[in-house]
Amino acid sequence: MKNRLVMSPNSSIITILFAIFSFNAFAQRDSVSLVHVGFIYPVSSNGQRAASYTNRFSLHAIAGVSANETGAAIAGAANLIKKDASGGQIAGAVNLIGGSARGMQVAGALNMVGKSASGMQMAGFANIVKGKAKGAQAAGFMNLSGGAQGLQIAGFTNIVKDSVQGAQISGFLNKAGTTNAQVSGFMNIARKVRGIQLAGFVNIADSSDYPIAIFNFIKTGEKSIALTLDESMTSIASFRSGGRVLYGIAGVGYNLKSNPKPLYAVEAGLGAHIGLAKQLRINLEAVSHSLSDFEGGHYFKNSVRILPGYKLGSRFEIFAGPTVNYVTHEREDEFSFVDKYLWKNSKSTDFQGVFIGFNAGLQIIL
Repeated sequence: MKNRLVMSPNSSIITILFAIFSFNAFAQRDSVSLVHVGFIYPVSSNGQRAASYTNRFSLHAIAGVSANETGAAIAGAANLIKKDASGGQIAGAVNLIGGSARGMQVAGALNMVGKSASGMQMAGFANIVKGKAKGAQAAGFMNLSGGAQGLQIAGFTNIVKDSVQGAQISGFLNKAGTTNAQVSGFMNIARKVRGIQLAGFVNIADSSDYPIAIFNFIKTGEKSIALTLDESMTSIASFRSGGRVLYGIAGVGYNLKSNPKPLYAVEAGLGAHIGLAKQLRINLEAVSHSLSDFEGGHYFKNSVRILPGYKLGSRFEIFAGPTVNYVTHEREDEFSFVDKYLWKNSKSTDFQGVFIGFNAGLQIIL
C-alpha cells in the first residue's frame, strides 16, 4: 500500500531519544532530582538552580542548597533547605529548614526548623523549632520550640512557649506553659505542671502539686514561716514552700544549750502534706541538719519527722511529733545532746548513732 508507514531503524532511535529528552525536560521543569551531589553551592549537579530542586538523596562536601529533601541529605558543614524535609539530614554544623521537618536531624551545632518538626533532633549546641516539636530533642546547650510533644534533654536549658506533652530535662533551666514533668539542675518555670517538678534550687509555677526543690513559689500552693525546737534544744526559723502535697524546707537557727562555744544551725529538706481532716494533717519531712561553731566543731543530723499538725484558723498551724535521727561528728567533739541511742558505732573514726527524738513548732501560713 502506498500510504503504508515504514519506520527505519534510524527513525526509531530518534523517537526514543526524543522521549528521553522530553522526560528530562519535564523533570527539570518540575525541579525533581533523584541524586544531588556537589561541593558547595553552586558547584553541584543541580548547579545554580539547586534551590528550586526537590531531591531524594543529597551529598555535599561542604554545603548543599535545595527546595525540599525527601530522603537523606548529608553535608560536611550545612544543609540549607528552603521548604520541607523528610527522612534524615546530617550536617557537620547546621541543618537549616525553612518549612517543616519529618524524620531525623543531626547537626554538630544547630538544627533550625521554620515550622513544625516531628521525629528526632540531635545537636551539639541547639535545636530551634518555631512551631511544635514532636518526638525527642537532645542538645548540648538549648532546645527552643513553640510547643513540644515528647522528651527534651539539654545541657543548659529547654524553653517552650506553649504546652509540653512530655518531659523536660536540663542542666540549668526548664521553661514551659503546661507540662507533664520538669527536671533541672537549678530552676523550673511553668504555668501548670501535671506531674513532678524537680529542681536543684527553685520551682516556679501557677499550679504544681509535686514540686521538689528547696524553694517553691507555687501560686496555688502554700508558703509559711515556721519556728521549731528539737531534742537538742536547737531552735530553727525556716521557710517552707511548695504545692498542695510536696514542699521544700530551708532554715537557720541557734542551739539554746550552754555550750563552750556558740553553735549555729542550718537545715534543708523536703516534706509532704497528708490530709486527714479539714484542720488536721500529717507533715512528713526528711531533713538534713548541721550545727557548727565555725571553728572546726560540726554536728550533722539526718532526720525523718512525722509531725501531726492542727490548723488554728487559716493562718496558723501547730505541730509536734517523733523523729528518727542519724547523727555523726568527730569523736573529740563533745555533743551531749542525747543519752540513749538505738544504735551507735564505737569503732569508726567519727561517732555515728541513731536515736529517737522529737520536733515541735508553730508556723504562720503566708
